[in-house]
Amino acid sequence: MKVKMNGKIVTQEQIGTGIFSLWLQAEEIAGEARPGQFVSLYCRDGSRLLPRPISLCEIDDAQGRLRLVYRIAGKGTEEFSRLRQGDTIEVMGPLGNGFPLEEARGRKVLLMGGGIGIPPMLETARSISGEKQIVLGYRDERFLEEEFRKEGTVYVATEDGSAGTRGNVLDAVREEKLTADVIFACGPTPMLRAVKQYAAENDIACWISLEERMACGIGACLACVCQSKEVDGHSNVHNKRICKDGPVFKASEVEL
Repeated sequence: MKVKMNGKIVTQEQIGTGIFSLWLQAEEIAGEARPGQFVSLYCRDGSRLLPRPISLCEIDDAQGRLRLVYRIAGKGTEEFSRLRQGDTIEVMGPLGNGFPLEEARGRKVLLMGGGIGIPPMLETARSISGEKQIVLGYRDERFLEEEFRKEGTVYVATEDGSAGTRGNVLDAVREEKLTADVIFACGPTPMLRAVKQYAAENDIACWISLEERMACGIGACLACVCQSKEVDGHSNVHNKRICKDGPVFKASEVEL
């Protein structure tokens, strides 16, 4: 059940070049949120009407707080980066469908995150018990790595070769000869396309969280659709609404 409310900024800090970590007090949303879901944040500037979707990095249900880790990508997120402790912001959530944690129960899980698709994998990792292998892909500068190391065995891939495997997350998977029963992944489309193919070739159950520019965030406007194998009951075409039907999909259900 989604809620629209004013959340209060608990803390905010910069953790990388253009990357910020924000803790938001939002009890009504935190109590319902699940790993893989997102919230929509609204700008104070009236000229920017559409909210900005930001994935959930951590969910602190006990204290009613959400952690959002985001990258400045435009004027909206730049505005968010100026928020300070005690400020309020309009937020709606939790939105979308999260990762199917029940599919990981008792199975060997491979978690993969690339770029700004890394943050939502942290709460996902914390919510899974059992054997976890975590592969993080960066261009160069790393963030959240030490927090992931508390949750499982971590492997790193960097495009510039500055740490771990030179290349992408699948290069690290192959170099380390990792195997799994289930894959959960989030990242840019080229990465997810490759992960989907890898999972199919190796007969591994796979769920992917799609990154996409969204408008309404609730599935009404059809601005964030992806191709699907099945006909969507809302639009009557081979589309899925990423904000409403996703952002997490079974990899075999969507075309990338």
